[in-house]
Amino acid sequence: QVQLVESGGGLVQPGGSLTISCAASGFAFENYWMYWVRQRPGEGRELVSTISADGTITRYEDSVEGRFMISRDNAEKKLSMEMSDLKPEDTAMYYCVRAVTEVPLGQGTQVTVSA
Repeated sequence: QVQLVESGGGLVQPGGSLTISCAASGFAFENYWMYWVRQRPGEGRELVSTISADGTITRYEDSVEGRFMISRDNAEKKLSMEMSDLKPEDTAMYYCVRAVTEVPLGQGTQVTVSA
């Protein structure tokens, strides 16, 4: 059974930092490109970051470029994203997915940026 379990979200002040993680199981994690997507209330899902199966290629949505860093540990089957200089507009539910079009399998982790 494929499982993706996100964790690490929370409340942070503008300018702060947070690292979110995703524990994967039930599939060959090391063979998949992985993605972080986010969804703000009342909006559709937005692709935030991408990482290749071996971790050598990363891509970011323009608004997070230079502030977010995606990484993975294939031995641990874990996907992470370090987020810094957080802004109120980063407030959203964050999900890890195996494909951009995939409906998130996990519950997501809520990131709230507020003073």
